[in-house]
Amino acid sequence: MSESVSLLGKDLIGLEPLSRDQIVTILDTAEHFKDVSERKVKKVPVLRGKTIVNLFFEASTRTRISFEFAQKRLSADTVNIATSASSVVKGETLVDTARNLEAMRIDMVVMRHASSGAAGFLAERIPSNVVNAGDGRHEHPTQGLLDMLTIRDHLGRLEGLNVCIVGDVLHSRVARSNIFGLLKLGAHVAVSGPKTLLPVRMEELGVQVFPRVEEALEWADVINVLRLQLERMKAGYVPSLREYNRFYGITRARLDAAPRDILVLHPGPMNRGVEIDSDVADGPNQVILKQVTNGVAVRMAVLYLLAGGTPEIAHTVREVEET
Repeated sequence: MSESVSLLGKDLIGLEPLSRDQIVTILDTAEHFKDVSERKVKKVPVLRGKTIVNLFFEASTRTRISFEFAQKRLSADTVNIATSASSVVKGETLVDTARNLEAMRIDMVVMRHASSGAAGFLAERIPSNVVNAGDGRHEHPTQGLLDMLTIRDHLGRLEGLNVCIVGDVLHSRVARSNIFGLLKLGAHVAVSGPKTLLPVRMEELGVQVFPRVEEALEWADVINVLRLQLERMKAGYVPSLREYNRFYGITRARLDAAPRDILVLHPGPMNRGVEIDSDVADGPNQVILKQVTNGVAVRMAVLYLLAGGTPEIAHTVREVEET
């Protein structure tokens, strides 16, 4: 692997700062890593000797485990730190925690945090690579990347597609990464949801706004359905979950009424019967588990590229022989 400066820079904090070419490079590199997860020996040696710390200040299942799989399949040494069992509960600051980890000679930190900007704050203060695994309402870049990879896999392109993000956009870091990434790759992006769950002046980001979900489904080739983030809501953003489903839930009847087949994504976890009905979540239009599979390949690509790997040699990585 090359020791040159990463094609992505030092860190991956969000998709907003990345160029179109950088995003395409990540997606193309992820394609090379997909087959690793299908091999008998699911491992390549490209990050052997690297130490990666997963520092999660918020609960996570898919993202944390996906990063762990990605790191192990690249042969990195992985350390997982749950903040409930760390010195953070004793009052230690984020930077002090990271600097103590640095003193143990780590190479990368993957961090999820409830505060927007936390990943960037940390990246400016430590020499190790930092990967943002979701920070507050800011961004969740690897989720945006895996969503784009999944769409490209199934529809063959992103440019010119109509992609609508439906639901709780206000609290969603996934929505922001999708918007930034999809627009750079030439897709048309819209949002739909109750006014209480849409940020003001969304149009200034270059997206359309559909007040009614039926209008969104008439327009869309792809929908990305967001869950209601009830844990982030301190006030009555919707009258009830039942009423939300009635007016904005993605149901079989609504999809059947659309003028074309619509590809359905969901970043998980799903609130079945609220933002998405089970016959849609398990139906023929959805690619939800494919998103999970693609998440490992995308995170492998991000870690590999940040460590100085190049897309030109990603397809030549050899399989570790069975021992």
